[in-house]
Amino acid sequence: MTDYPVVVVGAGPIGLAAAAHLTETGSAVVVLERGTSAGAAVSQWNHVRLFSPWSEVVDPAAARLLEPTGWTAPDGDTYATGREWVEQYLAPLAAALGDAVRTDCEVVGVARRGRDRVVDAGRDTEPLSVHVRHSDGTEERILARAVVDASGTWGSPNPLGSEGLAAIGERTAADKIVYRVPDLLDPAVLPDYAGKHIVIAGSGHSALTAIIGFAELAARHPGTTLTWAVRRGVTAEVFGGGEADELAARGALGLRAKKAVDEGYLTVVSGFRTEEVAPQGDQVTLIGDSGARIEDVDRVVALTGFRPDMSWLSEVRLDLDPTLQAPRFVAELVDPNMHSCGSVSPHGVEELTQPEPGLYLVGMKSYGRAPTFLAMTGYEQVRSIAAELAGDHDGARTVQLTLPDTGVCGGAGLFDDPDAPSTGGCCGVPAAPELITLGAPMRD
Repeated sequence: MTDYPVVVVGAGPIGLAAAAHLTETGSAVVVLERGTSAGAAVSQWNHVRLFSPWSEVVDPAAARLLEPTGWTAPDGDTYATGREWVEQYLAPLAAALGDAVRTDCEVVGVARRGRDRVVDAGRDTEPLSVHVRHSDGTEERILARAVVDASGTWGSPNPLGSEGLAAIGERTAADKIVYRVPDLLDPAVLPDYAGKHIVIAGSGHSALTAIIGFAELAARHPGTTLTWAVRRGVTAEVFGGGEADELAARGALGLRAKKAVDEGYLTVVSGFRTEEVAPQGDQVTLIGDSGARIEDVDRVVALTGFRPDMSWLSEVRLDLDPTLQAPRFVAELVDPNMHSCGSVSPHGVEELTQPEPGLYLVGMKSYGRAPTFLAMTGYEQVRSIAAELAGDHDGARTVQLTLPDTGVCGGAGLFDDPDAPSTGGCCGVPAAPELITLGAPMRD
C-alpha cells in the first residue's frame, strides 16, 4: 500500500492542513480540489470575518511548511476575513505544497479497486480507487493507500423547509431565496436588498452575522424591513455566551446581534417552521406548519445549516450516525439532541476510523449535520490521522489540543423541538409560534 499516495479530497483549510501533516510525516499526498483554486469555498464568503483569531486558524504543520518560503505569519491576535484567510494563508500553503494540489478535479466516486461495497475479499489489501472528473470533461482513476475526505458541507446547504426537504414552492421561488450570507457592501448585490422586506431564517452564527449586516443596511436605507424567522425561541442563549465565551469575537458577534434585535431593527417570529413558499405577485409569502404567515417578502436569506454530500461514497463501507450522518463516535460528541452548545472534546483517528480501511471523513463533513465546528478541531483530526498513517499509533491517540468554551453550557435540551419547553440551555424552544414586534429601530 505504501506505493500509493494518500488522496485528500478538498483544498480548503482542513484538506491543506492534512496535506501538510502528511508531507511532514513522509507520506506522498495528492490533494484534489473541485474549484479553480485552493480555498474556493472560503472565497465564496470573502466578506465574512472569522470569530477565531489568526493564532487559531493556522495549522502548526502548515506554518512549519510555509516558514522556509519566506511567509510571514499574520498577527495572531487579529481576525481574518474569508478573503484574507485565502490570500494570506491558504493560497501560499497550496503554493508551498506545489504539484500535490490539483484544481478543477471533482471526485465523483471512491471504491476499493476491483470491488463494489458488497465484496469482502481484498478490502484490506487492495488500494482505494478514486474516480475523478476534470473541468474539461475528461476522467481518470487514482489509486490511493488512504482517502481523507475534507470536502466539507458548503456545497450542500439545508433547505428552508423545516422537514429537511424543500418547502412546497421553494424550488419555484429559487430566485427569491439565497442560502448564504450576502455581501451587502457589493454594489451589484445591494439593489436586491436595500428598501426591501427581507426574511432571515435560522439561528446559528451565520444568521447572527446576517442580522448584524442587515441591521446596518436598514440604518443606511430607510424602508428596509427585516423579519427574523426562527424555529425555536429567541432566548438569551441563542445569542451565545457573550463575555463568557472564550472566543471573544464569537461572544461579541452574539452581543451585536442581540443589540440589533433589542433596538428594533427586526420583527422576530419565533416557532416558525416553513411549510410553503407561496407566490405573491413579485413577492412571496412564507407559510408555517401552524398556518402562521409572513407576507410581502422580497427576499429570503435561508441560513439553516449544511449537510454532507455522501453520494460519491456509495461504494465504500461507512459507519455513520443515522441522525447526523456523521461518523458514529464523533456524533456522540456533537449531537445537538443530546448536548447543549458547549465545547466538543478533541478527537482523532480513533473516533474517525471507518469500516472501510484507510477512509476518513474530517473537518466539517465529520460533523455531519451538526453545527459549531472549529478549524482547530479539524487540524487535530488530520494531525492524528497523519500520525496513524505514518505508523505512530501512540502519537495518533495523544490529544494535542484544548478547545475554547462557548460559555453557554447550560444543559442539554431538545434540539429544534417546537413542543419542548425551554430548558435553560441553548436548545429550548417555545411551544407555539409567537409574533414579537420590537420598537422602532434607531437611525443614524
